[in-house]
Amino acid sequence: MEEAIAKARKLGGSLVVTIPKEIADEEGIREGETIRIKIEKVRKSYFGALKGIGPFTREDELDVHE
Repeated sequence: MEEAIAKARKLGGSLVVTIPKEIADEEGIREGETIRIKIEKVRKSYFGALKGIGPFTREDELDVHE
């Protein structure tokens, strides 16, 4: 069983998820076939969210408590 990460998009009143061509080909999935999908939300990574903010220093800590 293959695994891929995909983004849900709105189409009319439904949400759709696209199966990548490589996985569809590898699994032999064809249009109109019924397949089973396991849904698992992926947590967002906030790595790099504070990019540009340097490490805290001893002076930073003292500024808050003065």
